[in-house]
Amino acid sequence: MADCGCSPVTPETAEQRKTLKLALALNGVMFVVETTSGIIGNSTGLIADGLDMLADACAYAVALLAIGRSGLFKANAAMASGILLLILGCAVLLDVARRAISGEPPEGLIMVLVAALALAVNAMVLKLLNRYRDGEVHLRATWIFTRADLIANIAVIVSGIAVLLTGIRALDLIVGAGIGVYVIREAFEILSDARESRAAANRS
Repeated sequence: MADCGCSPVTPETAEQRKTLKLALALNGVMFVVETTSGIIGNSTGLIADGLDMLADACAYAVALLAIGRSGLFKANAAMASGILLLILGCAVLLDVARRAISGEPPEGLIMVLVAALALAVNAMVLKLLNRYRDGEVHLRATWIFTRADLIANIAVIVSGIAVLLTGIRALDLIVGAGIGVYVIREAFEILSDARESRAAANRS
């Protein structure tokens, strides 16, 4: 198909697909683990982090579709990832508001253990994606997603320890809201990058 904007498979694109497939699988598993644990442990922070994992998995899937495609396709793929992340951030803030009105105290130990596991997974994925941090726009977006996850994991661990020590439920809500705001900021970074790349692709 000459007009599909596709390029032949190369060792580089094959390696990109392998890396993104592994990242997609790991994030899919951690989405289930964190979201389920957040529901059981009444933790807004864990639920927010789990949904962030789902957004990452979607972003990796979009990036997989973009490999070997035209520059415009890659820019549009990054744009889709940014929009998804923006929607997720807003949803997290809405959930924080809902749980602030009605919700049970979170389980600090569950928060710490599950977030620590997520941190280990994200650290491994970020290491795999580090080679693409200055690469093409769709791959840079995946690196930004994962960097955001890492920071969110650390925030959940800190809030979980604080909840264990103080029993103050609001700390979990504060971290959940913080993750939501940070996710929205990262979304705007991806969208800005995608707009610049799309403009460059349209000029070429």
